[in-house]
Amino acid sequence: MPDQEMSEIERLARRERLSVGEWVRRALREARLQKPVRDAESKVKAVREAVAHSFPTADIEQMLDEIERGYRG
Repeated sequence: MPDQEMSEIERLARRERLSVGEWVRRALREARLQKPVRDAESKVKAVREAVAHSFPTADIEQMLDEIERGYRG
């Protein structure tokens, strides 16, 4: 890493009162969270597989009523 870049990272870490190591760990975590874990192709495949199934469903009010009755006993 060029000295100028390292100096800037040190300055940023000091500004946040962090060690360079902790600043880097946080930056890497943030970068990881911004990237999708799976590629788009595998996501599309999962959606296609899911829509191939026929699951029972109902009106939302009916489902909520059934859930509530289940809680009561």
